[in-house]
Amino acid sequence: MELPAAIVYDVGQVRIRYAAKTDVGMKRTHNEDYFALIEDEQLFLVADGMGGHASGEVASKLSADVIGEFYRHSKDQDATWPYRYDHNLSYVENRMVASIRLANARIYQSAGKNPQLRGMGTTLVGFIVKGDQGYIAHVGDSRCYRVRDGAIEPMTRDHSLLEDYREARPDMTEEEARNFPHKNVITRALGMRDSVLVDISKIDLASADRFVLCSDGLSGMLTDDEIHAIVEETEDLEESVSSLIDRANEAGGTDNITAMIVECNF
Repeated sequence: MELPAAIVYDVGQVRIRYAAKTDVGMKRTHNEDYFALIEDEQLFLVADGMGGHASGEVASKLSADVIGEFYRHSKDQDATWPYRYDHNLSYVENRMVASIRLANARIYQSAGKNPQLRGMGTTLVGFIVKGDQGYIAHVGDSRCYRVRDGAIEPMTRDHSLLEDYREARPDMTEEEARNFPHKNVITRALGMRDSVLVDISKIDLASADRFVLCSDGLSGMLTDDEIHAIVEETEDLEESVSSLIDRANEAGGTDNITAMIVECNF
């Protein structure tokens, strides 16, 4: 999965550069994270598996495989989709949501059929580029950030007990958040139930936008400001993702760590 160098390719008027890296971290014995690119679709994915006994890595890879399979299948305009088309969403959004819902169903079914995989699941964040528009879909606490004009902005909201509590208590202090007893408990993931709600958003892209997709092994070790500083240190995307991984490990590396940077230029 590790890319040897940042890769550049042109899609219409957009030039895309990206690099990604995953690492087992300092405390785990195997890596349950997974990243993928469906290059024909300009779709970037990061998944963080869970379940133990290697089932987490099964779930994270399966999510990417099923999404890729659906995108290949749905290229045929006459192909039957597994879910009803939502007319409140665009075609691009419907396709992303359907692919992720299908991945959820496959993971849930696989876990039900195989006792060794029972309880497996995965978080997922996906980013797709279509012309001057970007679309971000996610389930769980894998994140997407945008770095633009010297600032970093979270583009996703974690599906976690901590974020639910923050929403109910907007006056919550940072100290209270740090000491929250169940901050690592997620409320939504692929494979937890037979159906899943996928959050999706559309954004306008600007030249030189950089998007950081990551598992919580990165965001749990580094603050948003620290991630921003590292991404801004160099134009070399491969160096940036390596630095993100290294700094997360230096901060403790308590989980698997995956970082992907996607840069869009017009």
